[in-house]
Amino acid sequence: MEELRKKHIGVLMGGWSREREISLLSGKMVWQALKRKGLNATMIDVKKDSLGSLNSNQIEAAFIALHGEGGEDGRMQALLEVLGIPYTGSGVLASALSLNKAYSKMIFQVSSIRTPDYCLIGKDENSRRAEKKVLEKVGIPLVLKPTTEGSSIGVKFIRSEQSLRENLGNHQREFGNLIAERLKDGMCATVGILGCIKKTRALPVLELVPEGEFYDYKAKYTEGMTEFIIPARLKDAVYEETQELALQSHHALGCHGFSRVDMVIEKNEVPFVLEVNSIPGMMQLSDLPAEAKHEGMDYDDLIIEILKSAFVERPV
Repeated sequence: MEELRKKHIGVLMGGWSREREISLLSGKMVWQALKRKGLNATMIDVKKDSLGSLNSNQIEAAFIALHGEGGEDGRMQALLEVLGIPYTGSGVLASALSLNKAYSKMIFQVSSIRTPDYCLIGKDENSRRAEKKVLEKVGIPLVLKPTTEGSSIGVKFIRSEQSLRENLGNHQREFGNLIAERLKDGMCATVGILGCIKKTRALPVLELVPEGEFYDYKAKYTEGMTEFIIPARLKDAVYEETQELALQSHHALGCHGFSRVDMVIEKNEVPFVLEVNSIPGMMQLSDLPAEAKHEGMDYDDLIIEILKSAFVERPV
């Protein structure tokens, strides 16, 4: 801890993705935690035209609280590598793979990690041909998702062929590349991963019970819209398998320090991995802090453990 107090830490927040406002809130909470711990920390609102401020602020370590494009996709990590600034969380490749749902699912499949069936839809692909492909490879019901958005932005549940026809083209125009994923009915769950190398561990399984159809943007960031149940109401064997699958997913993508693995437990018996978030939200209502708290770790100590990941060599 004394070594950390000698460092000037920049909390990178904001960015230019659709999750900018969430990042600003997360970043402010992280900064407040670092200050409470007596560390020299500065909030840095990252914008495309002000990346030079990383040098001008003369930071010696970066706590990345950015989400989405530019912050969570490997680009900021690459810039920090070039500048020689240690940073929290996953490296360049793991960040890029995690944010891109298509790449993630390819890795899950070759790693024998259970994930729902899916197919890719290119941004310029003819929507009628894409519709036929989706029906053949995935079937109804399904979920349409942008390949590189977080916070459930752009997620659309499709329960009929007519709905697919009405939404597919619009989604391509708005979000570009998409994946169509088989909809699995079951428990919505998430598992935080914390630690580095041999100390990497799965946090308690969090069961999410949203008021609406699913755990969407509003349910994630509006108090009272989602019930958190920790530990999740699962049989012991299923609970353990869920944690193990989460750990496997984290390692398969090469993640480091911390992540959050989103899952669905079909019929409360069979866990499926949906995606890995390499920089999960760190707000008061966020999943990872709630899971750490159930394990006995308060928010400030969680932030310090994540910060320490900046100074541990990442997996190759």
